[in-house]
Amino acid sequence: MSRPVLFVTNLVPPDRAGAFAALHERVGLELALFGGRSHHATGGVEDPGVPHRHVSQRDVHALAASGRYRAVVAGTAGRAALPAAWLGARRARVPFVLWSALWAEMTTPAHVLARPLMAAIYRDAAAVVAYGPHVAAFARAHGARRVEIAPQAVDNAFWSAPAGAPERPAPFTVLFVGRPAREKGVPELVAAWRAAALDPAEAALVLAGDGHEARSGGPGLQVAGALSPENLRNFYAGASVLAIPSIPSRRFVEPWGLVANEAMNQHCAVIATDAVGAAAGGLVRQEATGLVVPAADSAALGAAIRRLHDDPPLRVRLAEEGARAVTAYTYEAWASGFAAALAGTTAAREGC
Repeated sequence: MSRPVLFVTNLVPPDRAGAFAALHERVGLELALFGGRSHHATGGVEDPGVPHRHVSQRDVHALAASGRYRAVVAGTAGRAALPAAWLGARRARVPFVLWSALWAEMTTPAHVLARPLMAAIYRDAAAVVAYGPHVAAFARAHGARRVEIAPQAVDNAFWSAPAGAPERPAPFTVLFVGRPAREKGVPELVAAWRAAALDPAEAALVLAGDGHEARSGGPGLQVAGALSPENLRNFYAGASVLAIPSIPSRRFVEPWGLVANEAMNQHCAVIATDAVGAAAGGLVRQEATGLVVPAADSAALGAAIRRLHDDPPLRVRLAEEGARAVTAYTYEAWASGFAAALAGTTAAREGC
């Protein structure tokens, strides 16, 4: 029987478990989960539903070098895990595939010091699997020889299902979903909301997620707190617009923003900044499937909010086009990207 593929990552968020299941059906996986910090607000599931083991980052090298796997895949999370997986694969003489979310240079001292290592991994990897074309272009510019795209996806069947009780706090509702981390751009969104100068009796800005309580009480501003997936779907169904106001920082640029996929499945129009991967990667396209504004520009974001308030036909058109576009972003498409990358690197070892 063919050996499995070792897939090294920090955790499996609930919205990615289905993607790993689809990939496991195609290639046979074993996940090595090392935990640690995550940018996913939902955290990780304890049991992702496919073969897995929980490891420390220092265990990754020996595991990758063990000879039990026909290929090794690793993401960019983990300062030690990525180089350990790469070097372990080299020691075992099996292909290494980099799963990359990076599409801009990070400028913290740690990131600057890591640039020569990352350049070597890009050049040496048998393939790079990218979140979207924005990440693919960055990888090629850094020496990647072969790049495949695995589009970011959510459970479209769940997120497109009819909402049981749509939540519509006001006739025109702008929704934000996420953490209050600085890179998420919440202060810029609140400033944009004020600049839009909408009547608070007819319009509301709703902040969903933990940690926004300090911002409650402003004109038309409401805090929904943490929501279950079912309740969040209700808010998407009732919202007029989802705002994704992310801004870049020295240590983080939004790789994608899966809330765009979720909202589009519920026919909700999207405004995103150009620092959001879903915009740079082509899902949220200016005037086609949403509106895209410059990052950290509260005036532009406020004008976009006002425009969608004043132009309901535009809002409906963008919502419908977004709902059509997101149907291509599936777990199966994600798995196909990885399967294509692995097919070109492991064919000679399939019988091992």
